[in-house]
Amino acid sequence: MAQNLSLPLLLPTPPPAKPLFLTQTNHHNLPPPSPPQQQTTPSASPTTISPLLQDLYNNNSSSQPIHQPRSRTRLGKSRDSNRGKPWSHHRLSAKGQQVLQSLIDDSFDVKDIDSVLSQLLDQNPGEKSEDLGADLLGIVKGLGFHKKTDLALDVFEWFRSCCSKDGNLVLRGSVIAVLISMLGKEGKVSVAASLLHGLHKDGFDIDVYAYTSLITTYASNGRYREAVMVFKKMEEEGCKPTLITYNVILNVYGKMGMPWNKIMALVEGMKSAGVKPDSYTFNTLISCCRRGSLHEEAAGVFEEMKLAGFSPDKVTYNALLDVYGKCRRPKEAMQVLREMKINGCLPSIVTYNSLISAYARDGLLEEAMELKTQMVEIGITPDVFTYTTLLSGFEKAGKDESAMKVFEEMRSAGCKPNICTFNALIKMHGNRGNFVEMMKVFDEINKCNCKPDIVTWNTLLAVFGQNGMDSEVSGVFKEMKRAGFIPERDTFNTLISAYSRCGSFDQAMSIYKRMLEAGVTPDLSTYNAVLAALARGGMWEQSEKIFAEMKGGRCKPNELTYSSLLHAYANGREIDQMLALSEEIYSGIIEPHAVLLKTLILVYSKSDLLMDTERAFLELKKKGFSPDIPTLNAMISIYGRRQMVAKTNEILHFMNDSGFTPSLTTYNTLMYMYSRSENFARAEDVLREILAKGIKPDIISYNTVIFAYCRNGRMKEASRIFSEMRDSGLVPDVITYNTFVASYAADSLFVEALDVVRYMIKQGCKPNQNTYNSIVDGYCKLNQRYEAITFVNNLSKLDPHVTKELECKLSDRIAKKWT
Repeated sequence: MAQNLSLPLLLPTPPPAKPLFLTQTNHHNLPPPSPPQQQTTPSASPTTISPLLQDLYNNNSSSQPIHQPRSRTRLGKSRDSNRGKPWSHHRLSAKGQQVLQSLIDDSFDVKDIDSVLSQLLDQNPGEKSEDLGADLLGIVKGLGFHKKTDLALDVFEWFRSCCSKDGNLVLRGSVIAVLISMLGKEGKVSVAASLLHGLHKDGFDIDVYAYTSLITTYASNGRYREAVMVFKKMEEEGCKPTLITYNVILNVYGKMGMPWNKIMALVEGMKSAGVKPDSYTFNTLISCCRRGSLHEEAAGVFEEMKLAGFSPDKVTYNALLDVYGKCRRPKEAMQVLREMKINGCLPSIVTYNSLISAYARDGLLEEAMELKTQMVEIGITPDVFTYTTLLSGFEKAGKDESAMKVFEEMRSAGCKPNICTFNALIKMHGNRGNFVEMMKVFDEINKCNCKPDIVTWNTLLAVFGQNGMDSEVSGVFKEMKRAGFIPERDTFNTLISAYSRCGSFDQAMSIYKRMLEAGVTPDLSTYNAVLAALARGGMWEQSEKIFAEMKGGRCKPNELTYSSLLHAYANGREIDQMLALSEEIYSGIIEPHAVLLKTLILVYSKSDLLMDTERAFLELKKKGFSPDIPTLNAMISIYGRRQMVAKTNEILHFMNDSGFTPSLTTYNTLMYMYSRSENFARAEDVLREILAKGIKPDIISYNTVIFAYCRNGRMKEASRIFSEMRDSGLVPDVITYNTFVASYAADSLFVEALDVVRYMIKQGCKPNQNTYNSIVDGYCKLNQRYEAITFVNNLSKLDPHVTKELECKLSDRIAKKWT
């Protein structure tokens, strides 16, 4: 299958470019998600995408030098005497003050705007356009102060229609920039864009401040692609960016997850144009490193900042801490905290939340809880982000009881849950297959005056994908779009993972193609999602190609990348490659991250390599990392397959003593162990335990118990479990039926075996080769060659859909067994 893989997805042409200033839009302005959830943003089109992950767009970045414009105070900053004070009319003429007072009066009717504003022209027809422009700027600012943005726009349009001759002097950049900023703060992005587009079309000079205001408006409303398009248009027009413009667009690049080489290219262009970075620039660059595991690059920017003569402030330290937290590097994060204290920067709630996130992400939950205690001792009260980060950490580790304790403590402290908290609870219940509780949490969102965000929908997609529920994945995706949410990069990444987990690899790649067609640039998460999809299919050769491309500079591999590569080798049964890569991890060539050691336990267990599994488990503990529930399940699995009951019980006792909540996989693994043992009836006891705890068994659960009884000739009990399975709403699959067929055939009960085949066909379950192999083998076991041949010759009467190829394979099987 690997050689037939549809990567790269070569598209002949990029999608048509959107107009620069949209007069209408259907975009849903999403509120930016809050930590600890990762920001979810759309991506930009004008970036170079890899040849394997689609070279969709050409790099059309301007290479012309950019010169520093004249010095000018940033709007709303130091020279604005009104900042933080009641509105002052000191820049308005006397008549201008009267006009503004008339406009803000409660009795003012917009129909009277002509008579009111005409006073400014009638008072002194020979008044300079510059003075008239100053009055217009003051009036617009005053209306903004009084929250009358629509009226400010009406005033601007009135001046625009009456001052066409001297429009560029009256409608100067300052007033345009202020008005666009006002519209942006109210979320009226389309109106702001349409305004600038109309002015540009009518020949008005659009200066850097107006352009920068529109870029900021797009960025603050989460519309990053449009922000980049305006920046490119601005450069094409010959308008020279200021330091503020560069800082805004750098922040946009970071939110979009732009490749680091693109970010540095922008910085180099900025420097070559004579625009020197300030402390805000360096802080923004550090924040840009949060996506992509760029902790080394963040440390480099931090050092460059100090060499440039800037002293790191609280924002700098918190940004660097956040990078280390998201990269799961708690030791480095603690070093930053120590340096922060030495330099007189007192840690804040943001500081501690980043530190707690660093430890929680790495499974070091005791240390995370200790940090919470420390912050309380120095007088910092934990907030919703503190509690949600801890809740998420316990959920990921499989410690549901501890997670709920954190949630209850949070509510007892009077801290209201936010949407991030609800998202973590949805993930916890969904990952345990407890969909009833999951939907209760979903319903509670609205009751708590919250609204589902893009992360909520992505979480639902991921949960259903992890449980192999592809129809539910498609249904949630449709509901998400119906709710007005536009799919962005994280949604596409989630869908790729969800469909690949459901075994729908073609559907996963179709989603990837749609992502490219939507102009969304793949990032590290996309690479990892595609690698994970390849790994599930054991497509290790294609995985190596993707990995080589990433190391070639497209995207820096992280621990999840290596984890997917290990899974690809394991699923492709390439044990030598898997062992070679594991030695690089043990030796330190590849950092022995907790995620990688846990992955080694999983792949070794899956490959039934007991000694290697135990070595990885010991190495995990030796490094001081805590195992999580999937790791412990892998240990139970390999011990259970070997009937090493004592070892299995050791792991179960450890789970219980450490506060881990057994998952459905834990129980299924135990049932598997008992189903192959003399104590086979214990498998049903485990099934009853699952039901008693409110966990819904899956088809594997029931199939395992059915196998336990069929294997021991207890067909009545097996039939009882079969009926119970159907009553629960689960549809028996081919494995279920094959278990019955094999058991009847092994006991020479061919009539009963054939009855099962007829029943499964009637129920719409298609028999496979294993179904008929069991019957053929049963006849051959009794030396009934004639009956076996007769069965195959008459098979088409039993199963009209049987192929000639399958009949030939069965005939060959009879011949070989007879020989």
